[in-house]
Amino acid sequence: MEHSPDHFQSLPPLHPARFRSVLASLIAFALFLAPCLDAASATVTGASSAKDRKQKQDPILKGLPVTDLSGDEAVLHALNRLAYGPRPGDVERIKQLGLAKWIDQQLNPNSLDDRAVESRLEALPSLRPATAKLIQEYPQLKQAAKQAGVTPQDFKKDQAQSKSDTPATMAPATMFERDSQRDSDSTDSSSKSNTNADTDTSSPMKQATANVTTPGAAQRGALSVDANAVPRAIADDSKRPQRVIEELAMAKMTRAIYSDRQLQQVMDDFWFNHFNVFAGKGEDRYYLTSYERDVIAPHVLGKFKDLVSDTTKSPAMLFYLDNYLSADPRAAQRLAQERAMRRRARGGFNRVPQNTQAQNKKKQERGLNENYGRELMELHTLGVDGGYTQKDVTEVARCFTGWTIEKPRENPQFKFDERIHDPDPKIVRGKKIHAGGMKDGEQVIDLLVKNPSTAKFISTKLARRFVSDNPPPALVARMAGTFKSSDGDIRAVMRTMIYSPEFWTRDAYRAKIKTPFEFVASTVRALGTDVDTPMPLVQWVGRIGEPLYQCQPPTGYSDKAEAWVNTGALLNRLNFSLALAGNKVRGSRADIAALLGTDSAPDSKTDSRTDSKTDSKTDSKQILDRAVQLFLGGQATPTTFETLQKRLDDPQVVEAKLDDPVRHVDLAMVIGLVLGAPEFQRR
Repeated sequence: MEHSPDHFQSLPPLHPARFRSVLASLIAFALFLAPCLDAASATVTGASSAKDRKQKQDPILKGLPVTDLSGDEAVLHALNRLAYGPRPGDVERIKQLGLAKWIDQQLNPNSLDDRAVESRLEALPSLRPATAKLIQEYPQLKQAAKQAGVTPQDFKKDQAQSKSDTPATMAPATMFERDSQRDSDSTDSSSKSNTNADTDTSSPMKQATANVTTPGAAQRGALSVDANAVPRAIADDSKRPQRVIEELAMAKMTRAIYSDRQLQQVMDDFWFNHFNVFAGKGEDRYYLTSYERDVIAPHVLGKFKDLVSDTTKSPAMLFYLDNYLSADPRAAQRLAQERAMRRRARGGFNRVPQNTQAQNKKKQERGLNENYGRELMELHTLGVDGGYTQKDVTEVARCFTGWTIEKPRENPQFKFDERIHDPDPKIVRGKKIHAGGMKDGEQVIDLLVKNPSTAKFISTKLARRFVSDNPPPALVARMAGTFKSSDGDIRAVMRTMIYSPEFWTRDAYRAKIKTPFEFVASTVRALGTDVDTPMPLVQWVGRIGEPLYQCQPPTGYSDKAEAWVNTGALLNRLNFSLALAGNKVRGSRADIAALLGTDSAPDSKTDSRTDSKTDSKTDSKQILDRAVQLFLGGQATPTTFETLQKRLDDPQVVEAKLDDPVRHVDLAMVIGLVLGAPEFQRR
């Protein structure tokens, strides 16, 4: 059913929950049917003509190919694309600095002092240790019981007793807690089940059930529980394995909110999603900290080949896509023959003990696994249309046999095992690969990263993330040219994109829908919120639909609008913005009265923590105008503005009794509704 603006303007007074549901429907309607804001209707205060803009060209745009946007719009556009949105005062600071200079700083993050955010992260002790120490300090059930000097059964009883003493407000058992019990009895079953690749089917990792509207968010686990409950891991300083991922997610949220190296954080999110690893798979809960810290983060603006090489050798990726199990199917037979020859050389008997025969038979069941070979080409380099064949998948998998993990549950390190490597020649995309040993895989990486299809695929993904869901082909071609000429220099490709006219067009302005993580981070930044407990924010991200580090398929989370725009998810966004503006998110505090420049006048009904009501002497219309100016850059469609204005007389927004001359405007409600508007859902 198609809704007209008049339909929304004529809505009767609604119960708060019903009103939010209707507004969420409005937001979904606006986001689906308005891919980008029309210049003629988006500006409430009235947009200047192109001629006027040219005459009033802002000096802050010097050196940038900006013609369609005003100075303020260009700054806001840059903050929404190259950062997680503006904080109070950011727009003015960048205007004083110069937009081109700010961009240059973001492209060279080491030029920015980020010690303030690092000091905030000191409260998260699992971010710094090596993986071996994490395994030791955050043990699974069997290891924890051994350290405590009791049996696993007794340890479980002690845990159950501890949980029974836990207040009811605390969070339920997490996905990682449930996994810990399974992992204590056996190795990860999904790894073993995929040791032999089926050449006629796609990767088993892609067959996981996923949410239709939010691909990959198949499980609601540790990071998507009650956002205001006190997690046990925080309440009792738990050393359970799930704490590692919780702290990793809290660090991600903290950096997105507070880091001055904003582009670096955005790129970290982009590349982790590109080289996705699922935290819920066995030992990867321990491996991900090092994976993001030592593999992804150092190369986000470096050479693409370094990213591919380091992810290929990472225990996290080796375990996730089962390549640590991949072996030449003939390797066991070769090893048995070599042992027999050594025994004969020593004058031993040729008869092999019966138990040894059984072990050899078990080893022979370990064979070629094609998971990584397929994803390396389809998702990491060439792209699904990169021209590779199933034969290429098999040949690439053969090249990476022997790339495995040494001591995966003690001190996981990359190891090349020559004994299980396929020594025969391979043919990948028509090129013979026979460098020998580990060099076979290295030669494949070099071949793939230099392929023109890789340049196009990576450039398209970057342009889709930063420009639009359907980026202009000319821009992609220009970026791909830089990729090839710079030997895959990511910083150079980003510079080409940012300094292209297509990045600054009216069509690109607010053309992207924020993911749940982007929305939560940008909302917190917009309000200037002081966050001392980031876990509830992390859990809100999961509640809205993007549980961090829990995307199960290797595709990663989608970067297109259709994955995130549905009424249920948008209702959760609206609920979050209302809760945050009302200081009802545990561990987060915003001074919205100061932000709006109003005098708060709390009465007996007003929670002293929120200070979110003001006397009606401050006109409600002025408050709405101020909020739209602050959070939407002064721009909203007539439908959005009129719908919000109509609700200013709602009893939930303006508290009043019959014939009461004094009314109080609920600032938190006004701001929450503005932050839930379609325009704020876009970046």
